[in-house]
Amino acid sequence: MSDASFFRSRWVQPPDWVTSQIPGGLPQGFRAAGVACGLKESGRLDLGLMVAEGEHVTSAIRFTSSAVLAAPVVVTRDRAKAGALRVVAVNSGNANAATGGRGMDEAARMQGAAAMACGVAEDNVAVCSTGVIGVQLDGRKVVRGLLDAGRELGPCGEGAFAKAIMTTDKFDKRASLTIELSGGPVQLTAQAKGAGMIQPRFATMLCFVQTDARLSEETADLLLGVTVKRAFDRISVDGQLSTNDTVVLQCSGASAVSVAPESEDEVRFGQALDALLRQLALEIIRDGEGSRRIARVSVRGGNHGAGEVVARAVANSPLVKAALHGGDPNWGRIAQAIGGALYGSPSIAFDIAIEGVQVATAGAALPHDEAALAQLVARDEVEYVIGLPGDGHEAEVFFSDLSHEYVTINAEYTT
Repeated sequence: MSDASFFRSRWVQPPDWVTSQIPGGLPQGFRAAGVACGLKESGRLDLGLMVAEGEHVTSAIRFTSSAVLAAPVVVTRDRAKAGALRVVAVNSGNANAATGGRGMDEAARMQGAAAMACGVAEDNVAVCSTGVIGVQLDGRKVVRGLLDAGRELGPCGEGAFAKAIMTTDKFDKRASLTIELSGGPVQLTAQAKGAGMIQPRFATMLCFVQTDARLSEETADLLLGVTVKRAFDRISVDGQLSTNDTVVLQCSGASAVSVAPESEDEVRFGQALDALLRQLALEIIRDGEGSRRIARVSVRGGNHGAGEVVARAVANSPLVKAALHGGDPNWGRIAQAIGGALYGSPSIAFDIAIEGVQVATAGAALPHDEAALAQLVARDEVEYVIGLPGDGHEAEVFFSDLSHEYVTINAEYTT
């Protein structure tokens, strides 16, 4: 059954050879489960297990670029084979970050318990955590939970898995696609979490992707790296960089449909993965801990990387984000963000357009229909285009607004 609603943003156009399905099952060669092990006081699901089986399993992984790395990131990076991850074990309710040597021990214990529950070597296991920073992880609960999850693994367990990785998320974020390749159709599924502490260069987010296509380790790594840069590296909720971000791509190869390097199928698969991750990234900022609207800022021009600096400054400006929340087309807030981003530089002549309406050119205001523009910025998605002098490449960042609810959630998060 087709479900076109997954690709619901005008900023993501899926290729013609991709069909979206209602999520409900995993690709061939995968099993998953989600259980409650007691890490969340609410009693909700808080531990997920994803397993890839077969002789052709390959994988790829990307981590946060934060200088403060959570224990599971360090353990996975240092003790797991990035190209041969058969199992992903992930808990919510506790980030196991800034927990010292004991936290490292618990992450390693989690890796060992997942390996035992699934009958694989420890270096075939990636571990991930998400939740409050600075609180010790109760490894006993995690070990018991992993044993329970191992008994509940099934091809339709991805729904429970997706719920088990949520923290402040208001909704689970998952997708199921069919991709038509020259050797036949393959399946691509994904589950993600994230709503706050979101910043370009990753977020407080986790994403797990599965396919039954057969990819080499090198191809999987190449495609994941390229698509992550166009998706999760391009979003911001609050400009805060997380300690735990991880994205994992697992390929079971169970369909026997190969994606050869430098082939048309590699292009097709890569474009499908790109659309998938970009839409999931938008779902994260759409969740945005109280978000009402999301926006895209595109900066054209700007020498020596100025466009990238300006795009991020606009996306992370509390003034711009508050105006977005209120549906206020106050472009002066964008102008101040541009100036702040290029502080110390010579004065520049910028252009600004909002939803296709030119409001400023060469650094000066242009007459426009303010009432009509106010209607345009009251929609769910708003686009800002900024022009700078110079011939720099286009830079884009997607971001959410700043709401009263965001402040409430983060003021009360640990209590």
